[in-house]
Amino acid sequence: MSKIKVGIVGTGFIGPAHIEALRRLPNVEVAALCEVTIELAEAKAKQLGIPRWYTFDELLKQEDIQSVHICTPNFLHYSQSKAALLAGKHVVCEKPLAKDLHEAEELVALAKESGKVNAVHFNLRYYPLVRQMKTMREKGDLGEIYSIIGSYLQDWLFYATDYNWRLEPDKSGDSRAIADIGSHLMDIIEYITGLKTTEVMADFNTVHPIRKKPLKPVETYSGKMLNPEDYADVQINTEDTAHVLLRFSNGNKGTITVSQVSAGRKNQLKLEISGSNKTFAFNSERPNEVWIGNRDQANQVLMKDPSLVYPEARDIITFPGGHNEGFPDTSKQLFKEVYAAIEAGKQPENPTFPTFADGYRELLICEKILESTRKQAWVKI
Repeated sequence: MSKIKVGIVGTGFIGPAHIEALRRLPNVEVAALCEVTIELAEAKAKQLGIPRWYTFDELLKQEDIQSVHICTPNFLHYSQSKAALLAGKHVVCEKPLAKDLHEAEELVALAKESGKVNAVHFNLRYYPLVRQMKTMREKGDLGEIYSIIGSYLQDWLFYATDYNWRLEPDKSGDSRAIADIGSHLMDIIEYITGLKTTEVMADFNTVHPIRKKPLKPVETYSGKMLNPEDYADVQINTEDTAHVLLRFSNGNKGTITVSQVSAGRKNQLKLEISGSNKTFAFNSERPNEVWIGNRDQANQVLMKDPSLVYPEARDIITFPGGHNEGFPDTSKQLFKEVYAAIEAGKQPENPTFPTFADGYRELLICEKILESTRKQAWVKI
């Protein structure tokens, strides 16, 4: 079988996660790696066991590379995705798709014109029980949706000495916690419920207005500590926490909280969706179970098991019940659908995976949330 050759751009936290997931697909070969310098590309490629390494421009000239994964800082997503599409490559881009709506709109149009497969890495949709909740809602099990409560909590920026490029607006954009993890939360809410967010009312807080930027490189989540003289003071203008009231297309309401300074919460996305028949509750740190609440009978906990879920959820389960599937499996399942489309040679008319259009949608919501906190007022989407 001839494998689809893939080039990876960027090797921070998420690039190697893409590589590991792609290597679990039988029809894909991670053939090349790109970094900011050819020396770094060579070192990382050898470390990760990838046979070829290039600068970005040289990578796009490789005719056998059919697909490119953009895993770089946010400010590069637009230019690199655009260049890859113009070079005739299929593109999988990390979120956010771009730094502003104008860039994202251009990418959506260019992707459509090219006919190439395009996807955004909203991988949290691919927990099997997330798809189960979506399917249960579609089949009427949930009923009319009354309220939605969501949170996404982390602690990796808990200390003033925690630092990352995402803290710098020129690299990450004017929003941080909402754009970085709130985008996942808003995407998964609309994905499960089928509702559109129509208005937002947001309030941001910057807990550490001054942070200590290390003068030496420290990789994401590394937990390394430096000495006091190894830091420089940097003013922070993006949010550590955000609280947002939501109005939805069915006339009902919700609320979300996003934080990157919640001690002990390593990477916890929680949802509680209440309908006229049942309530669903999900916690991404325990992704192999979903709580189902009932008024007139005992509550239930559904464990991930291919024999107990709808066929739509079964499609993204690899292992039997009792064998946990987690964060790395979400990327594998997303890429499985993307590379089925690439094997067919074009973007499907109704993709099951998140596309550049979905990336535009989440960027729109995030920008309206940012506008709301600046105006301290409700903003329509």
